[in-house]
Amino acid sequence: MHTYKKKRFWAGLLLAQFLLFYCFSKSKLMISFFEGFFELQKPLHQALFSWLPFSAGDVIYGILGIFLLYYFSSLFRKKTRNNSMIKILGIINIFYFTYQIFWGMLYFQTPIIKKLSSQDTPQLNKAKILALKYLEKCKATRQQVKEDRKGVFIITDLKSLQQEILFQQTKLPTYISDKKAPQILDIKPSLFKNIMSFTGILGYYNPFTAEAQYNSELPSTFIPFTTAHESSHQLGFAREQEANFVGYLIGTQSDNTDLRYSTEYFTLKSLLRFIVEQDPDFVKSALQGYSPAMKRDRAYEKAFITHHQGLLDDFFGFTNNLFLKSNQQEGSVTYSYFIDLLLNYEK
Repeated sequence: MHTYKKKRFWAGLLLAQFLLFYCFSKSKLMISFFEGFFELQKPLHQALFSWLPFSAGDVIYGILGIFLLYYFSSLFRKKTRNNSMIKILGIINIFYFTYQIFWGMLYFQTPIIKKLSSQDTPQLNKAKILALKYLEKCKATRQQVKEDRKGVFIITDLKSLQQEILFQQTKLPTYISDKKAPQILDIKPSLFKNIMSFTGILGYYNPFTAEAQYNSELPSTFIPFTTAHESSHQLGFAREQEANFVGYLIGTQSDNTDLRYSTEYFTLKSLLRFIVEQDPDFVKSALQGYSPAMKRDRAYEKAFITHHQGLLDDFFGFTNNLFLKSNQQEGSVTYSYFIDLLLNYEK
């Protein structure tokens, strides 16, 4: 009976948390409180783990995974079933509460689109003009970066690139971001890079350790913009497409050619993905207009993606879509919000 009461307690507590944070998400006052709390704690939070040469968050996830597997396996044994269920519910409660306090409520901040002067719906012709603009930018910047023996773009100095990302955080337009940039370098390669390659995950922000993770196995064209994107989460931009937009602002204004090329290339690809359903001929023509060097980079990306496609990629794509939509975001395969932000800003 004592065990039964414990299970009811933890299950009831979890339900109470769901209801509580749901109510908080509907309150502007509470959302403002969590924004302020994030700003207050983020320098200390980042400094706490930034000195470690490895990802503390990945280690925590690994240990947590081992414990959960052990407790889940114990559910099939009658003697340990009740105790294991209590442990699982306890872990879920603690992690859910910590996640919401440090991160979850930031998904309900005022959207960036409301800070821009215009809120026009993305228009095809505007996107085409911008795509051609970024095609020319990419071709010019691509001539300034380094290549490997196969003629594929490579990053020359990742550390200075990361420092440049931190510097550019301080240069963001104040009407878009009034968030403080702590200038603490806490961008790390994930320990789970092999798994990430087969799941389609480029990087992620760990809300428990405030570390920005990236997959170091990625082609170099992905890595600079991915780190700029994840560093935008560290600033406090929770929505994925808003982190893309802030990453875009960081990268396109930079004098670091590796960062600028990766960002311009991401922007071009995003525009072409938006256009392709309505005008595939335009996209085909744009792809043909790639410089020979850009075509080599694109071929290398495609080969990497093809090699790592599979069931894990499909599964994580599906679950990521569910997660994004549960936090009032668009699915991971939808670019319209980023394009909307881009077109209104570039205008």
